[in-house]
Amino acid sequence: MKPRLLIFALTLLLTLSAAAQTPVQYKSGEDTVTGYLFTPHSQPASGKLPAIIVIHEWYGVVPWVKQQAQKFADQGYVTLAIDLYRGESADTPDTAHELMRALPEDRSARDLRAAFSYLKSRKDVDSARIGSIGWCMGGGYSLKLAELEPNLRAASVNYGAVTSDAATLQPIHASILGIFGGQDRGIKPDDVHAFESKMKSLNKDVQIHIYDDAGHAFQNSNSPNYKPKDADESFQHQTDFFAAKLKK
Repeated sequence: MKPRLLIFALTLLLTLSAAAQTPVQYKSGEDTVTGYLFTPHSQPASGKLPAIIVIHEWYGVVPWVKQQAQKFADQGYVTLAIDLYRGESADTPDTAHELMRALPEDRSARDLRAAFSYLKSRKDVDSARIGSIGWCMGGGYSLKLAELEPNLRAASVNYGAVTSDAATLQPIHASILGIFGGQDRGIKPDDVHAFESKMKSLNKDVQIHIYDDAGHAFQNSNSPNYKPKDADESFQHQTDFFAAKLKK
């Protein structure tokens, strides 16, 4: 293909992809919050699609997060990138840490459930096939949503905080995929194994992948810990997981 034609084709592809993003507003308690909706370009004959709530890292809804939402929309899901910081974002770890520490737990829980309710109310979403995915802080919140919402069907927890407390995990009905780095100094492998063991003892559906040589945030191409091979393989695990749990 000639260079000009190649540039035109790439531009057209990016334009079509970006066209699927729509800012949406919905109620969270007494507040009105904003999220970013991504929809597949083709609709099934039934008009109903599976959906995924996309939960950001501690930096907020930065472009990388929207890219992940778009990738899953391209696989046939309605995806909603939620904004727990409500318009704020960070470009340094120090600012990200401040935003995370300032996030009220009761408000974040309310916003998570509001996102589920919003997707459930959409005419193009099958309310029985809604999942969640998050990274870092968002990974912990993906698990939190599974604890809060009994009708969540699947949750991917990517190097997010986990627990082995039986009372906390008992309410979970969703299938859980956990992806972690063996060199993560915050979410340690021993804690992940304890979480997995307790989930299995409670007869929960859980699958865990630990990448021995990877650190925290190894899936993010903007992270100094980025591991391209591990990131690609773990994304395939996510693809297979959601296809098995949300498309059947």
